[in-house]
Amino acid sequence: MGGMNGQFRQCLDELAGHEDDDSMEKYQMAVLPELVDVELRASAPLTSPCLLRPVQALGVLGVLLGGGYAQVGAPIPLDVTSADSIKSAARTAAYNMMKVYTGNQTGGIPGLLPQPYYWWEAGAMFGQLINYWHLTGDTTYNDVVTQAVQFQVGANNDFMPQNQTKDLGNDDQVFWAFTALDAAELGFPDPPSSDPSWLSLAQAVFNDQVLRWETSACGGGLRWQIYPFNAGYDYKNTISNGGFFQLAARLARYTGNQTYADWAEKTYDWIASTPILTADYQVWDGSSMAGNCSGAVETYWTYTVGTMISGSAYMYNLTNGNSTWETRLTGLVQNGTSVFFVQSAGLNNPPQQAPPHGNIMAEVACEYPAVQSCDPDQTSFKAYLARWLAVTTQLAPQLTDFIMPLLTGSAQAAASLCVGQATNMCGRRWYQTVWDGYFGVGEQMSAMSIFQNLLIAKVNAPLTAAKGGTSVGNPSAGGAGDNQQPSNGDQVTLGRVIGTGDKAGAGILTALSLVLIIGATWWMIV
Repeated sequence: MGGMNGQFRQCLDELAGHEDDDSMEKYQMAVLPELVDVELRASAPLTSPCLLRPVQALGVLGVLLGGGYAQVGAPIPLDVTSADSIKSAARTAAYNMMKVYTGNQTGGIPGLLPQPYYWWEAGAMFGQLINYWHLTGDTTYNDVVTQAVQFQVGANNDFMPQNQTKDLGNDDQVFWAFTALDAAELGFPDPPSSDPSWLSLAQAVFNDQVLRWETSACGGGLRWQIYPFNAGYDYKNTISNGGFFQLAARLARYTGNQTYADWAEKTYDWIASTPILTADYQVWDGSSMAGNCSGAVETYWTYTVGTMISGSAYMYNLTNGNSTWETRLTGLVQNGTSVFFVQSAGLNNPPQQAPPHGNIMAEVACEYPAVQSCDPDQTSFKAYLARWLAVTTQLAPQLTDFIMPLLTGSAQAAASLCVGQATNMCGRRWYQTVWDGYFGVGEQMSAMSIFQNLLIAKVNAPLTAAKGGTSVGNPSAGGAGDNQQPSNGDQVTLGRVIGTGDKAGAGILTALSLVLIIGATWWMIV
């Protein structure tokens, strides 16, 4: 192909000589990923000029190298002042994301993504698609979403399906509850009357999880895992407890019932009493029960601070601007997120350390330094922070001027990297000016979320039972998901006093490998 300069030719020659050298597979080169096959460039030696001296864009569509294509096209055009342009960008990302899903095809299992994607991420994806419908008005995926979510409710209608039960954690289960709550809050079409309502599904998960609150160690909180035979059972992580906090807060706002609000308060206070939430609103990954939660695994994730922001925003709104919740929410938004927004790093692919603070979202725990470590779960985390920041502008409008430039800058950067595979596949590292060669469900979901949430000011805020919500609740749903009683013997009467007309809504997160979490802490951003 014409137009190759000398450095690029040298890169190709060098790569061709290292196709079978797997000793440097963990390194990524800084040459334009669209010009070189992703797997082949991973074998470039560390001393390669392809790693040290990036080339300029050559305007090509792709190169055939080592039997694989790394094709590129023009980026997704995005005019952040045009609703039509934003909707078009979100539509493209949604389409590319759903190309992976086969659950609605003959022989497929509704609600499941193929390997390597875990069950919880599928639930998260359907929640994002509910938001896609709400923000864009596009009904394309509505029937698929309803079929998928209802297929995964399980025998007790609490998102503990038999084929997943023994592996899932509290965070996995609550993610599906958030999807059901999104449906209730946003007025998503109700399922058939023979199926459980959106609100009752969320209430069932709350009733399950409140029975798992235990004080045998750390004075309270939920374990990460539900069953003792799973790794992480003795770990109290932020996403499980922050997820329960958000779930309770959203149910409180939707139903107006004080029981949920009390549990939201209790959960936030417990989290704040541990090292996982610092006085300056930094949010760490979790804490080990072995040390009675005396220390924290000091790793940052976008979704952990995101779930704390969301729960706090709902409580702020529920309490009509209570000053305590205002302080908490403001601290989490302005201080807690600061590490996740950076300036453009240009052609640096990837930077060895975090670029300076800016307005482009980054998953700092795994997008750099040079060793790429984001797993399929973690590539989707930015989608949730984007959504929870956006809804915060509706629940606490005074934070809009702080939040929207972050979402706008991130969306513009993400769109410029949606060039992969000649079908506008979106990449992972938005702070670069070249596509990094990564694409999958998480990357497309994150891009879709950051695009569509630019439309947040054009849609209604989450509904409540008193203001437009129609999903019929069942406050007695669930409550026996793991057949365990509270370890401290507490008598839990939550929800039994809630009227049958209750409604609700919500959304949150994930399962991690504890070993990987601890192993990642050496590089943490301070």
